[in-house]
Amino acid sequence: MSKTWISGLALLLAALPAAAEIRIAATTPNMGMLAETIGGDAVDVTVMAPHDRDAHYLEARPSMMAALRRADLVVSVGAELEVGWLPAAIDGAANRNVRPGRLGYFEGARHTNLIGHTHVADRAQGDVHPEGNPHFYMDPERLAEVGHALAERLGQFDESRAVDFRANAQDLEAAVDQRMPDWRERAQGAPGVVLFHEDSDYLMAALDVPIFGFLEPLPGIPPTASHLRDLVRELDGRDGVIIHRIYQPSQGAEFVGSELGWPVYSLPAHVEPGQDLHAYFRIIDQYVDAVN
Repeated sequence: MSKTWISGLALLLAALPAAAEIRIAATTPNMGMLAETIGGDAVDVTVMAPHDRDAHYLEARPSMMAALRRADLVVSVGAELEVGWLPAAIDGAANRNVRPGRLGYFEGARHTNLIGHTHVADRAQGDVHPEGNPHFYMDPERLAEVGHALAERLGQFDESRAVDFRANAQDLEAAVDQRMPDWRERAQGAPGVVLFHEDSDYLMAALDVPIFGFLEPLPGIPPTASHLRDLVRELDGRDGVIIHRIYQPSQGAEFVGSELGWPVYSLPAHVEPGQDLHAYFRIIDQYVDAVN
């Protein structure tokens, strides 16, 4: 083969357009991190929700609509976590390709087993999710499971890189499998925990840590003085810790912690913008350290 022919082939290949990035609008930072972990340099990810806000209670904003208008794919948590703003943002974006039921709409919750199914939206029971608890992303093993489903969806957008997406999902699962035994060993014997909201249940179950109760009397209902006093009476004389998210009010946690003599931890739920899988693992480390 002549050098001239090789040189010509190199010029031809250089002139060919590179494969287009898959434009992703992720609802939350953790879903954005997952999309980048699985998609690698084949994806361009925009995260719509801040890392330090409760994704339950956001409102549709022009920046969200702009991200959705450009997107090939929405990567959401699902199970109605974003029901208060995502449907309105999709409507405002006028991008039919990312509507539910389309190839460009992906809900992580549909690709793993959820806990807390009620199948009934009964507001008397608080801010319930009939399809199940949406906070599966706090369980690394479930997040890895969703990663495999996301790899298959990305492969439908770019078949030429489908093998890479599957390999990335396998790498994520292997990284989780490597860390889970250590996390479980470190959490072994943890006395138990009181949470603010039903948002870390998956992780506590994965670590086999008992949940003694919640600062909210019902999901989505702010703590009341009577409920907090009831918690103190019920848990008096026991050991445990209290955990609330960085965006949740601390007063109730501090009161119960002071009354029981328990440590109180304010911890993140999501990676910060631009952070990767290792940042997510560091968040899980913080919860494991807190429950000990």
